[in-house]
Amino acid sequence: MAAMQSLRSAKSVAKSARTEAQVPAAVQPHAVAKPLLAGRPTVADSSSLLVGRAARQMLRATAAPPSPSSSSAAGKASTGKPRALISLSDKTNLDMLVKGLKELGIEIVSTGGTATSISNSGVPCTKVEDVTGFPEMLDGRVKTLHPAVHGGILAIRDKPEHMAAIAQHNIGTIDLVIVNLYPFRKTVTADPAPAFEVGVENIDIGGPAMIRAAAKNMAHVAVVVDPADYPELLEQLKKGSGSKEFAEFRKRLAWKAFQHCSSYDAQVSEWLWKQVGSGPAPQMTVPLQLEATLRYGENPHQAAAFYTDSSLREASAGGVATSVVHWGKEMSYNNYLDADAAYQCCCDYTEPTCVIVKHTNPCGIASRGDLREAYRLAVRADPISAFGGIVAFNRPVDADLAREIREFRSPQDNETKMFYEIVIAPGYTPEGLEVLKGKSKNLRILEAKARAPSGLSLRQVAGGWLWQDADSLQPEAITFTCVSEAKPTEKQLEDLKFAWRAVKHVKSNAITIAKDGRLLGMGSGQPNRVNSVRIALEKAGAEVAGSVLASDAFFPFSWNDSVEIACKAGVSAIVHPGGSLRDQDAVDVCNKYGVVLLTTGVRHFRH
Repeated sequence: MAAMQSLRSAKSVAKSARTEAQVPAAVQPHAVAKPLLAGRPTVADSSSLLVGRAARQMLRATAAPPSPSSSSAAGKASTGKPRALISLSDKTNLDMLVKGLKELGIEIVSTGGTATSISNSGVPCTKVEDVTGFPEMLDGRVKTLHPAVHGGILAIRDKPEHMAAIAQHNIGTIDLVIVNLYPFRKTVTADPAPAFEVGVENIDIGGPAMIRAAAKNMAHVAVVVDPADYPELLEQLKKGSGSKEFAEFRKRLAWKAFQHCSSYDAQVSEWLWKQVGSGPAPQMTVPLQLEATLRYGENPHQAAAFYTDSSLREASAGGVATSVVHWGKEMSYNNYLDADAAYQCCCDYTEPTCVIVKHTNPCGIASRGDLREAYRLAVRADPISAFGGIVAFNRPVDADLAREIREFRSPQDNETKMFYEIVIAPGYTPEGLEVLKGKSKNLRILEAKARAPSGLSLRQVAGGWLWQDADSLQPEAITFTCVSEAKPTEKQLEDLKFAWRAVKHVKSNAITIAKDGRLLGMGSGQPNRVNSVRIALEKAGAEVAGSVLASDAFFPFSWNDSVEIACKAGVSAIVHPGGSLRDQDAVDVCNKYGVVLLTTGVRHFRH
């Protein structure tokens, strides 16, 4: 293999270059040591980095290596075969990999538990300490941090000085580096959380060093961090390492390796920031993993993809990103947005609830002990908008509910079967899933864990990002204060909290009207609040009498405006954040019409 020159070729290059090489003189304590490989591993000036007699002795030893004939620092000499260094935490498909490498005549060097696993597979394996001539030390903190390893990785194969240098030190080349890192994310997100010291010990040092070294020397070394790349690696090796195709493959692997290290470092940084700081970090990196390349974005002319978030905060977050697609077509860009909006809204309710969403706005919501009834009421809130929407439940779907979804006819004509893009729920009974599959071959059926109530919200603007906590405040954590003469009944208070949950998920300016645990109408996205009120009242129709109304922000005007219009229409109770200079006007209007008015002190803008 042309790109996998062994120690044997290194020595032949060294022989031709030896006439120009000079034996280095002993280095004085304050002299700069000659680098092993020009521009690569270097020992700095002892006056700046090393202190004391022992340090000076170490510098002399590093700077004045013995001649090739007497060198034993690199331990066991290379066999002359291409070599792979393997050190893995994730040992997925390791057996297949090492047997494939053995068939190709590639020598394997490994560390610790990985070496044991390889030996158990019946594949010969050289321990890394036999290569370095140095045992593991400091409880395993130092295993591969040695010139015999990094010199073998970093040497430029077609540079005579490099090959002469590693030959002089009896260092063989390492042509494949197959490494993945300590399971840091899994360790620090465990429940209960580990001690700080445990987290620190799971910060990998040697692994990233080898990965980065191999990725830098991609012209001569292949670095693999993902078991999914093992089959292609073996295929490329069979074809021969000198091809242009293999060179391009090594470049792709190098890119992936740097991404792997970048994601790992971001997780360590995120964890450490939680130990020392709060709020937005001065710098942050969000590690994203490509999950799917989508057909297009919001519109056909836009390219799109879906990434999952590998941040620690998302380790057990649930929701659409980690959902299982049981049935149906591929998810689209808009499908992800709408499914996320529907499920987040649904998970905000504690009672069995159905939410129907169109273009990220809830057009139907109902809570009932019988989810079939909740589904029917959610559709009836706005059957025109519900058609082609996303249906979400916060309880598992059984066969009876699945049949209801499958056979339900539009309230518009009682003939047309309702069509949906997605059904999403926390689970399905086996029979329920099979029944639902029969509705349409294109219906996407998603199963998702409940979304964690807290998290982080990032929004992109031109040239930057906006950071904020997720709007996860639940009604149970909010004080509803009555500011009107009329006081709410228990039923009104329940409906007000229901409407308040809903309004948080509607685009501002947002108004929701509800009664008996179901949404009657909503107004969204209007530049002024009074138009949102009018739209919501129109949707509610004749059922508005005795209903309640929620507003995501305060009413800037009340007389002949939002509040009075709602009171005249038959709304019996209103809840809003309060905080306007004209709050008293809202109180006075409600008192005039005998309407209950509550304030929360909490706003729910949604842009």
